[in-house]
Amino acid sequence: MRGVFLFSASVCIIAVAMICIFLFANGLPFFQEYNLWDFLTGTTWAPLRNIFGIMPMIVGSFIITIGAVLLASPIGILTAAFVTYFSNSKINRFLRPAVALLAGIPSVVYGFFGMMLLVPMTKELLNLSSGKSILVASVLLGIMILPTIIQTSSAALSAVPKNYYEGSLALGATHEYSVFNIMLPAARPGILSGVVLGVARAVGETTAVIMVAGNQARMPKGILKGIRTLTVNILMEMGYAADMHKDSLIATGVVLFVIVLCINAVFSYINRRRVIQ
Repeated sequence: MRGVFLFSASVCIIAVAMICIFLFANGLPFFQEYNLWDFLTGTTWAPLRNIFGIMPMIVGSFIITIGAVLLASPIGILTAAFVTYFSNSKINRFLRPAVALLAGIPSVVYGFFGMMLLVPMTKELLNLSSGKSILVASVLLGIMILPTIIQTSSAALSAVPKNYYEGSLALGATHEYSVFNIMLPAARPGILSGVVLGVARAVGETTAVIMVAGNQARMPKGILKGIRTLTVNILMEMGYAADMHKDSLIATGVVLFVIVLCINAVFSYINRRRVIQ
């Protein structure tokens, strides 16, 4: 049984290792033919001329992700605090299933929602030629990652020992002070993990972004302009790509994988430092 449990615990590690081997084995040979620096910093994507610059897609991915996280994190954390410490059972009876349902909605449905409602609304309110933009993509991704942040943060808050809260009240603190100054800081590692999961979801999202971001492989010229992300770039062109073009898309997947690993490493480092302090 020890061997069975060890194998079960190793499944995730094995899966990650296999993905790494596949990506790097198929993506790194591209850099023997094309300069890595030109690939990462180039601003022109023209496969027919063998010009592969993914800087616009890298910048687009980061801008949309940052916008989504800035929108979703405060709302998600405050909602988790409300569900855990302020609402009653009658409200939670409807609120928790609603959050779970929001997490289960397919990406393409979010995309339709953004394309049919958010895009026309933005176009009309801001008097734009096209409502597909970084702003709409960020708002839509923010809505999509809300359930992840809410559920993870709520679980982290529920795991904090109740004697922290009771001790704060015993010292004369109010309910609100105890929640925001004692319980939330104590649950910070779990909350940060929820934000990391939200970031990973936002970086890796493709279908919904295709439908609302404008799909323009150029450097961003403002949040009201269209953009293309790394995931969209791969999905849009992999179906007909061949030879060096196909290799460049696999190399784009390698870059995306490394970016996600770096984001997780940075958040883990920050988390460990705060725990030690």
